[in-house]
Amino acid sequence: MTFQLAVCSEMVFTDLDIVDRARHIDELGFAVEIWSFHDKDLDALAATGARFSSMTGYLHGDLYDPAGSREVVRTAEQAVKAAAVLGVPRLVVHPGELVDGQAARPRYRATGEMWLSALRGLEALGELGAAAGVTFCLENLNTIVDHPGVPLARAKDTLALVEAVGHPNVKMMLDLYHAQIGEGNLVDLVHRAGQAIGEIQVADVPGRCEPGTGEIHYPAVAKALRDSGYTGTVGMEAYAAGDSVAALEAFRAAFSVT
Repeated sequence: MTFQLAVCSEMVFTDLDIVDRARHIDELGFAVEIWSFHDKDLDALAATGARFSSMTGYLHGDLYDPAGSREVVRTAEQAVKAAAVLGVPRLVVHPGELVDGQAARPRYRATGEMWLSALRGLEALGELGAAAGVTFCLENLNTIVDHPGVPLARAKDTLALVEAVGHPNVKMMLDLYHAQIGEGNLVDLVHRAGQAIGEIQVADVPGRCEPGTGEIHYPAVAKALRDSGYTGTVGMEAYAAGDSVAALEAFRAAFSVT
């Protein structure tokens, strides 16, 4: 298989507790993604023996605000400790803090000051990541459907920030579900992002379910990733349209390129 595949445990097997979800995902041959870390039994998750791919890398703060950016870095130190328990290599941050999926402090216009604040915050995260042996990944978001009010969230902005930082421990969490809603042109985006990608996340549009349930032709995206030389992790951050096992198998099939 060309890619390492992971599945977000927050969105599938929702009738099970999070530990059993992780165990079941692992048994099916996938790595596990989680969101928050502060409200989970990390030791119990570690005891499943599952491989963990990524998790949220901060608790509070907005990268686009100087004081908020310092808070992102401060709480990221707690995330680094949690990541060590699970062996998580990638920690996800956002341009602005999300609370229940919504912008904690909505801003609808980006400024140069916001850009510089985010740049400096990411530089500090890069140094923290280098010391801890983890990579911080800045995730692009869509502001049309899911996350209105988060500035600097489009894929082109998050990519530009990551490239401007130029630190090996700062990469992009390229979420193709969000990119399709906000910008489209996914194949070109994959080629453009190139070495800046730390991990890929996928879901189909509309509905945010597994590949094959919407408008994105994910086998073509998988081919573009392969052709660009990407051999890293692709994570399904999607709900199951029906049976969770069937959803995971559809995801595996979409990214089984030869």
